[in-house]
Amino acid sequence: MKKMSTLDDKVLALAAQYRPLAQELLAEVVRIPADYVDRPVDDGGDPSCGLSNHEKPRLEYLMKRIVEIGAVRHADDVGFDDYGNLVWTVQDPDDGIAPADKRVIYLDGHSDTVKALRPAWREKTGGLDSYDGLVDASKIDRDFLRKELGHLPPDDEWEHLLFGRGSADQLGGVIAEVVATKILLELQSEGSLRGSIVRAYATVCEEDNDGGGPMYLMRKVLPGAGPELIPDVVILSEGTGDSAKGALGIYRGQRGRMQIEVTVTGRSCHGSMPWEGLNPLEFGGAIIAEAAAKYDAREGFLDDPFLGHGTRTASVATLDSPSDCAVPDRFVFRFDRRLTIGESPEQAVADVEALSTVAKAREAGLEVEVAVPVYDQATWTGYELGNPQVYMGWVTPEDHPAIVAATTTYRGVVTPAVSESSEEKGALRREPRVDRWIFSTDGVGFPIPVEDESIAISDQKNWVTSGTVKHPAMFGVGPGIEQNTHKIGECVDLRELQNAIAFMARFPSVFAG
Repeated sequence: MKKMSTLDDKVLALAAQYRPLAQELLAEVVRIPADYVDRPVDDGGDPSCGLSNHEKPRLEYLMKRIVEIGAVRHADDVGFDDYGNLVWTVQDPDDGIAPADKRVIYLDGHSDTVKALRPAWREKTGGLDSYDGLVDASKIDRDFLRKELGHLPPDDEWEHLLFGRGSADQLGGVIAEVVATKILLELQSEGSLRGSIVRAYATVCEEDNDGGGPMYLMRKVLPGAGPELIPDVVILSEGTGDSAKGALGIYRGQRGRMQIEVTVTGRSCHGSMPWEGLNPLEFGGAIIAEAAAKYDAREGFLDDPFLGHGTRTASVATLDSPSDCAVPDRFVFRFDRRLTIGESPEQAVADVEALSTVAKAREAGLEVEVAVPVYDQATWTGYELGNPQVYMGWVTPEDHPAIVAATTTYRGVVTPAVSESSEEKGALRREPRVDRWIFSTDGVGFPIPVEDESIAISDQKNWVTSGTVKHPAMFGVGPGIEQNTHKIGECVDLRELQNAIAFMARFPSVFAG
């Protein structure tokens, strides 16, 4: 047997040793909502348990277990901030380096999920439950799952899969943070934490309000804070797997997104006399159609060679009408607008305002309001952030020291664990794959306007400018295939989880060293 003489070897060994622990923790945080969703509210139930702003039981379990398994040095090293994020910190107080001179590394993963759709899981998969995972292997409809999901390993490798809502998006990433901080503390004497402070987050309300947790930090915690709190780099533990390119990529950017709400108010009347009214549904439909045509022609949309082009699509609508035999009174709809580098929220709103069908509706006597909605829901702690629903994109340059350290870390602790024969479709790759996300992540909460001077950012922090915003260096490494998320049969490969744990436990010493 090879003698374990390097930190790489020891991280690899502990990541493998603690895989059963990681599996236990992940299975339980997936399962926890089952204790609440069917219980009467007056008996402590919550039909929305586990969703945005309803994460409390899951987070309380995590905080308890973080202490029990030794993922923090002291019990008071973990707790909740006012927003409701769970945060825990590890460092080596005896490394002889002043806190202000250490590299500050954030681990960020969100703890909420989308709706479970539990009845559909049972009906369509045969043997899976959205909370309990695998309940009857003999009844699983594998053909359905292969059609539904972006990637699944060969049948003889299914023992590595953990099924359940949130397993891939992105509770697996949160558990990777927990176990990685445990390993960091256990290997402190080997230099795992020398020169670094690791602050790990299980954030809330990401699914409903992307980046809300980090936005809270950027608005309320970091302004006026010392360098020991301000991140040098953020590792986002959202899944970085692609069904064709491979699992566990290193993702160094994403497009931003925003909501644009259009309210068309007309005049209601009886459907038998439509000339007496002004129909907001018909005029609003014309606005949607023109907007779609302009997007199809790429009029007013920029393209970035790395992130891709901006997009716009109608995403949700509500109609106020007295009956189905009447001209409606009001039609409200939203555009989901994805913003690439160089596009601004102001211009995206102006582009909708400039549609000829908007002008025609107003000329006909209807009121048309185009605005950015504000997220006004309170988190589980009662905190209302009240942010406009604008979430800026970001890119960390490939030659940034954080990305260089990430690829070095990958080669040190992931490459040795990957067999060359398994490199196909969504499987792990031996060489690091540097890429980008298709969807959105908590990363959108970290960018601030370039002119914002509220946070004391020293040159040593080496923050990045992306268009009109600045942010700490960021990248993602997390278990889960993007094309498997938000779907019936969602699952994560525990081999990805094990390797993500190893990566997070090794990166601080590589980056700080």
